[in-house]
Amino acid sequence: MSPRALVIGGSLGGLLAANTLKTIGWRVDVFERSPHALDSRGGGIVLQPDVLHAFHFAGIRPAGALGVASRDRIYLDRAGDVVRRDHQPQTQTSWNMLHGTMRRALPDACIHPGETLERIEQAGGQVRAVFASGRVETGDLLIGADGARSTVRSLMLPDVRPDYSGYVAWRGLVPEGELDAASRAVLDGVFAFQHDEGEQMLLEYLVPGEDGATAPGQRRWNWVWYRKVPQDSLPALLTDRTGRTHTFSLPPGALPDAQAAVLRADARELLAPQFNALVQKTKEPFVQAILDLAVPRMVFGRVLLLGDAAFVPRPHTAGGAAKAAANALALAQALQRTDQPIEARLKDWEGLQLRAGRNLVDWGRRMGDGIMGVRRAAGYTGSPAGTPDL
Repeated sequence: MSPRALVIGGSLGGLLAANTLKTIGWRVDVFERSPHALDSRGGGIVLQPDVLHAFHFAGIRPAGALGVASRDRIYLDRAGDVVRRDHQPQTQTSWNMLHGTMRRALPDACIHPGETLERIEQAGGQVRAVFASGRVETGDLLIGADGARSTVRSLMLPDVRPDYSGYVAWRGLVPEGELDAASRAVLDGVFAFQHDEGEQMLLEYLVPGEDGATAPGQRRWNWVWYRKVPQDSLPALLTDRTGRTHTFSLPPGALPDAQAAVLRADARELLAPQFNALVQKTKEPFVQAILDLAVPRMVFGRVLLLGDAAFVPRPHTAGGAAKAAANALALAQALQRTDQPIEARLKDWEGLQLRAGRNLVDWGRRMGDGIMGVRRAAGYTGSPAGTPDL
């Protein structure tokens, strides 16, 4: 019988792992703690070659374009004037475009929502996953692809946790036709920035519509506004309209009206008119704390960590989805080989992925701290003690 992988986490990393392993003949089952279909709260993503390579390997053939192309990068001052323009073509996609494309490539029977992992047991080259529902599943490999709040990581490395960077990302999506004509004339077809030295940065680009449409008029404006927030102010910022305090982010629809009013007032005062118009038109802005995370290990017998469960780079690297894709593709290629026992192949995979993950996190930390003017205490590493996404 074909070997079986238990994938914990049904977001991008989990679906990348499931699709690439299915391609090499593994049986895969994906267990997601949310009982509902995952939504597009992640917003926009810069489409990187690693994602395309993983799609090609897995035989995923999108029906149409995977994103929206931009030609130039422009920089606006507070008055809304273009103060710099660089020709830098790229493609922007969205969380829901990538997720939907990968989800459709998997049979419904292998997706299991509403399953919360409680513990992991290993013996004799097998791994057992025990879920809160009472469900028990056994496989040849368990992949923790359950994000920055990874349960798998907490079981394997209980002392390793994400570290707050000192700033947050406010985000929003606006249907293309809802923006005024003057703003559209400046922002259409470009990747736009406003950067106030050491204080804030806002960026904007077009992404596919909620249904994946990439035709003009059917797309969405995606914006991200980075702002400093002291750590002791985070709990209040991340408290939703029901009074519940979240750990890392508030999803769309959770922001209290009073917080949304402050955000819009600040946008009127601080942002270029085009960016202010986007913030004002956003019905459900959301916010994410910017984190650093780097693990010292990714493999624990037949259990491994992948994507944001192992490394969380700053979004300025545009490397979050790309990192998960590279992890998943390299894992499938390692498991395809037959020259070594599986444990040796996993060890080789781990060494390469650890090095790449650390480099990406370090690069993102340097870039983000420089952009935002964040100063660190001497000896700061940005990673939990004991350890070595635009």
